[in-house]
This record gives sequence, structure tokens and C-alpha cells, in this order.
Amino acid sequence: MSAGFPSGSRSPILPGATIGFLGGGQLGRMTALAARSMGYDIQVLDPEAACATRPVASRTITAKFDDVNAAVDLASQCDVITLEIEQIHPDVLDAVAARTTLHPGREAVYIIQDRIRQKQWLKANDFPLGAFVAAQSADDIADAVRTHGPCIAKSTHGGYDGRGQVRLSNVDQAKDAWTALGGHPCVVEQRIDIAYEISVLVARSASGQVAVYPPSRNHHTSGILTWAVVPAVISDAMTQRAQHLARGVAERIGIVGLLAVECFVTKDNTLLVNELAPRPHNTYHHSERGLATSQFEQLVRAVCDLPLGDTTAFAPSAIVNLLGDVWVQDTPPAMEHALEVDGVRLHLYGKAGARAGRKMGHLSAIGTSAQDALGRVLESYRRLSPATTGSFDVHEPVLAHITS
Repeated sequence: MSAGFPSGSRSPILPGATIGFLGGGQLGRMTALAARSMGYDIQVLDPEAACATRPVASRTITAKFDDVNAAVDLASQCDVITLEIEQIHPDVLDAVAARTTLHPGREAVYIIQDRIRQKQWLKANDFPLGAFVAAQSADDIADAVRTHGPCIAKSTHGGYDGRGQVRLSNVDQAKDAWTALGGHPCVVEQRIDIAYEISVLVARSASGQVAVYPPSRNHHTSGILTWAVVPAVISDAMTQRAQHLARGVAERIGIVGLLAVECFVTKDNTLLVNELAPRPHNTYHHSERGLATSQFEQLVRAVCDLPLGDTTAFAPSAIVNLLGDVWVQDTPPAMEHALEVDGVRLHLYGKAGARAGRKMGHLSAIGTSAQDALGRVLESYRRLSPATTGSFDVHEPVLAHITS
């Protein structure tokens, strides 16, 4: 669903212009491909010379995300700059914004890129979330466990895909957790009795137009997304609650671009915000298949202040991630067998050096229902890499309609 443009003048950045990316991973690559198809030129800055976006960009600057001079160089040749990773130094964001259009802006990114700041902002703005403690020491971690019971301690920066997290069951583990997280401030979250996980993606343009995607139902294994599917097979009431919540967060924080709002739904049907991401999100890779506008095209529209695209789901769609585990087995992945499953497509990110836990690509599918679409990608995964299917269930049905 989307809202129309507010009154007032607009100055869209039209095809033929150059879009710069801070970050050249797979999210940048897929967004750059969408931008290319719309007629935009692409430049990118990334610490890795052979980053995934490089083959799609006309110019790649190899530099760290705190290199102000390199960022100024990028900004000097771009009409708008966006990001595909939030861990960009604030000085870089300031330097870019002083020279060209930057979306999302510094303030929203600054809040989101630190988990303590993010949690405190959500709490201050009355958005629902689980109990947490901003820990400045091992003693703070121990106090959090005493107060809230079993917890998860998370690093304040980075730590995606299950990294930078320590589970705690008792206070005796606090010192080791503090050490494991580098002896730095961390956020300690009370463990939640989760029924299921969803996310909602919101797009917002500089003109204030908003488009909200249908919720995605998600499943993680060891902290890494395993699969995601739309429709989420949840009640209409929960769908509306989640979309309303996500839109409220996006508008309050003033995002221009995309905001993914990851949520937990507890076993007593409470909706809680887990984390925010100001960029394309792994849980919406299926938007390329079953939704009227992919998240990647939508990001281009949003940061260039073009009319936002329709977010209607025209077919059930699902993805399953392909991690480096698939490539480090004794038997190489059987791509040809994976593609025997009707409705399945293979998406590889062009990364060199597969390793366990590294996202190398994904499989996507459309189907007649959410269960059918998910079943297709799971069956395709089973055929591609039988040796790694033991890490999650690829045989039995995993979706049941949730009515409350």
C-alpha cells in the first residue's frame, strides 16, 4: 500500500544521473542492477576491491567506511548517495551530505547503527520492545540477568547473522560474555518467548510519499536467516498492526529510502520491535519475484524522489539463503538439479572465497500458496546441497495459519 504525494514541488533525480553506494555487498549489487535497468549510472565505495557490486559499477573506490577523503571523492561525482550497510562513520556521512544528496540522512543512520541508541530511541518514542539493559560493564550484564532472567548480550555495532551475540542463563556467565564482546558497552536483552518472527519493509521518499510492504514471515537458524515468505500466513489484524507499527517507526525517524522493521510476535500475541535496518533487507529478497515492485527498484525510486512503486503481492513468494557451507562440502553444489524445480530461480552474488556462514546467494520461488512457494525453494535447496540439509528441516510443512 502507498500514500500519494503531499502538495508542494518535487525535484526528482532522473535516469541518466549517477547513484553512489556506500557499501558494495550483495544489497548494493542487486540495487545497482535495478538502477542500471532504470538508466542510472553507478559508483561505489567499499573496503573490498572485489566487492559484489564492482561488476555493475562504472567506478569503484576501494576504501574503508571511515575514509572521509574517499567519500568526498565519491560524492563529487554522484547526484545522490545511498547506503547498503549502516556501519558508516558519522564523519563520512557528514562529508557526503555537505557535497551531494544523501539518503538516508545522518540522523537516522546514527540512531540505528548503535544498538543501545536504537533501543533507547524506540523506548523514548513509545514503540513496543522487550526489556533491555545498556550494559557498561560485566557487573551490568550480571545485574540484567538477575533482573530479567535468561538474556542475550549483543555488541552495539555490527554483529549481524548471529555474530557478536552471547546467550546467558545465569549471572556466572556475565564476565565471559563481557570478554567475548570485547569488553565494550553492549545491549543485554531479555529472552523472549517467541511464537514467530516477521518483518515489514517501509519505503519513504524525500517528498514524504510512503509505501508499506506486506509482512514477511521469517525463520532463522543459529542467528542467520534461513528462509522468508510472503504472505506471512498471519491474521489480518496482526498484518495491520505490524504495518502500522513499521510505518510509524519510519515516519518518526524520518527515513528517506528503505526501513526494515524486524519484529517478534510472542506466544501471547504481543508484537515487539527487534531491530531496524535502513537499507534493503534479506527478508525481502523475494520481492523481486512476487511483489509488484522489488525492494531494490523501490530504493532507487525513494532516494531519487520518483513516485514509489506498488507493493501489492501478486503471487506467493519465498527465498532460502545459500551460505558458504554449500561450497565448502566435499560435494560441490548441484546447480542444475536445483533448477529442476519449477518456479525456482538462482541468485548468486559474485563473491569469491566461500566460507561457512557467509551469504553467497539465494534461491527464490513463486507458488500457488505460501507453503507451496516455500516448499519449492526448500526442495530446490535439498537437490542443490543434500549434505547441508541437516542444518534445517527441508521436508515437513513449516507453515500453519496463525489467526490470533
